[in-house]
Amino acid sequence: MRIGDAAVIDSRGLDALIRILGALGYDTMGPVVRDGAIVPGPVAGVTDFPVGYRDEQAPGHYRLNRMDDEAVFSWAVGPGSWKAELFPPTQELWRATVDGDEVTFTEPERPTAPMAVIGARPCELAGLAVLDRVMRNNEVSDPRYAARRDGAFVVVAECGVPAATCFCTSMGTGPGVEKGFDLALSEVGDGDRRHFVVRVGTDRGAEVVSLLATSSATAKDLDDRSQMLARSAGAMERHLDTEGLPGLLSRNLEHPRWDDVAERCLACGNCTLVCPTCFCSTVYDVTDLDGSVMRQRSWASCFELAHSYLYSGPVRVSRRSLYRQWMTHKLSTWWDQFGTSGCVGCGRCIAWCPVGIDITEEAAAIRASEGADRSAPVASEEGTAPPGPPAKVKVTTSKRSADA
Repeated sequence: MRIGDAAVIDSRGLDALIRILGALGYDTMGPVVRDGAIVPGPVAGVTDFPVGYRDEQAPGHYRLNRMDDEAVFSWAVGPGSWKAELFPPTQELWRATVDGDEVTFTEPERPTAPMAVIGARPCELAGLAVLDRVMRNNEVSDPRYAARRDGAFVVVAECGVPAATCFCTSMGTGPGVEKGFDLALSEVGDGDRRHFVVRVGTDRGAEVVSLLATSSATAKDLDDRSQMLARSAGAMERHLDTEGLPGLLSRNLEHPRWDDVAERCLACGNCTLVCPTCFCSTVYDVTDLDGSVMRQRSWASCFELAHSYLYSGPVRVSRRSLYRQWMTHKLSTWWDQFGTSGCVGCGRCIAWCPVGIDITEEAAAIRASEGADRSAPVASEEGTAPPGPPAKVKVTTSKRSADA
């Protein structure tokens, strides 16, 4: 098979695909059910996937339901994205140990086996492309991210059952996908006729498919895929008008809608934690009683006071300014920095916001009343806030080492 070719496999073929990738030396990862949600995890076969599960999502709401069928990919995204497998929430950068007058610096071992991601959604693939632009293809790349990403084999599963919080059609990131993958799966049919249309995206994808027992994809198979994607697109309940959106937000930094959202926002940072493209991090040292020092990097959030901390305190202190920073960066100034949107329409920020704030609703409200002024001037940005800690500096004492 060659790039662009399509074939058909059944569930046994999918099982064989996972085993073959494992035999080729990949750490096989995919969506699994854990702690009441669908999240990335190790997979050894089809039975490890969320077979027969559906997710029920709404603003501030997520629930898994077990259905009476054998569908493998009839769910949307969960709280965990593939970002965490390439850019861990916490990782050790180096460690310094002291022996008399001698100081020794060591770096943690990096994973030697490449990762195979099986079952990523198109919006998640788009999220990885955004992270690539920031962390791998930028002027200064992150060597840890780049090494893990360069070796990754990606099998994307096109989306046939979107959640009520999804709006990938607005962002051009789903429910189908045409590039950026090694192999693409489309689950079509039902019951005994359920099977997967496999499309080849790279030469190494073609090599892997050649090791599978496949049948030729017929015109009906390809039409079934097209109909599945059309139904999925038609089922999207949310939409985001992206026409001129970066300029719209930059012109309305004092819009009263920011006050409205501030009355609801908890500034908890959940939206940044579940977002597949947020990349802010902080670096700090952890000291031990024996004199050793470990330098760590952890995810950070623009909802933290330390994120905008200067010598006299944080620049952004109100929930209004914190949420505005997140949303305008995601949908507006990201274009200035990276030439793309920071949003892929996965809807995670809507489902996992404790108070159900909807980014599509906020953007629409500002568009509907562009040019509105705040009823009262702002004395400062924005009033009094509790003193924040020094930016990006944190010293603790611990006997435990963080995961690399």
